[in-house]
Amino acid sequence: MEVNRPNRAARRLKGKSDPLDAYQAAQSVLDGRTKSIPKAKDGPVECLRILRAGRTSALKARTAAINQIKGLLVSAPDKLRAKYRGPGTSAMIMALQRTRPSGHMADPEYVCLLTLKALATRCMSLAAEIAAADAALQEILDTYAPMLCDLPGVGTEVASQLLVTVADNPDRVENEAQFAALVGVAPIPASSGKTTRHRLSRGGDRNANHALYQVVLVRMASCQRTKDYVAKRTAAGKSKREIMRCLKRYAAREIYRQITNPQAAPNNTDLRQMRTTLGCTITTAARELGQWPSKISLLERGLLRNDALATSYRQWLSEQQLESRLDHQR
Repeated sequence: MEVNRPNRAARRLKGKSDPLDAYQAAQSVLDGRTKSIPKAKDGPVECLRILRAGRTSALKARTAAINQIKGLLVSAPDKLRAKYRGPGTSAMIMALQRTRPSGHMADPEYVCLLTLKALATRCMSLAAEIAAADAALQEILDTYAPMLCDLPGVGTEVASQLLVTVADNPDRVENEAQFAALVGVAPIPASSGKTTRHRLSRGGDRNANHALYQVVLVRMASCQRTKDYVAKRTAAGKSKREIMRCLKRYAAREIYRQITNPQAAPNNTDLRQMRTTLGCTITTAARELGQWPSKISLLERGLLRNDALATSYRQWLSEQQLESRLDHQR
């Protein structure tokens, strides 16, 4: 059994020590107050957790190195500052990594450039380490949970974090409401008097909560269903914070169902064949649907999941086929 920390009030009254903690843990199990099941660390999700630990430290180290480079350029000699502060971060790091400093150790410009080159080399090495970790994470996800990334807004980073939160034994989370509480999106009543409202939960796994926040941000920017919902709730007088709280709750429900009962994404590979049979270009189809041609291309190749767009696209192609048949009969 997994035992939670003891009650704070009881701990203040009775004190705290290893024997007392052990006694209170055993007593909570005998009383039936402890029902949580510990995570199993014997499967691919544990591999995801280990890879994410290394990736997180590499990300922090790369961010620190980039900040050091920019900080040194602020007080660098005028020649270096004017040369390297103009390009973007990636271009600046690549340029610094290719430099060949020459001079003596008493020259501030030489020492500054030497240090900048070392930091840039460190950044490039950490970027390669992060890319390798991402590839390993994706390989595990493709084998263990290939359909989780089919959901809108769910990528490698989000999927791996949510799986780590659930662990190798998802049966420890008995229902969708428990999963919502686990990731910190279960609404908490905060009503008073005639005001009826709920507030955002501050509990649960904050890393999983941040992953759901990223999902909501992506959907608010690119998912038409989410955009319609945001417009509807905004017209009803809801604030952006309240709307995002509701969206995170809905996203948690959808992700939990996909983890426990995976559903494959709809097959849209026939859309391109229907379009080419009609002799219609992808630019024409994108213009009629009000989308970018690149988005239609990703949808046709199965690299993008957008059920609403796929339905609209299929309906439009069916209408074009019907019109073509009628014109042929005439």
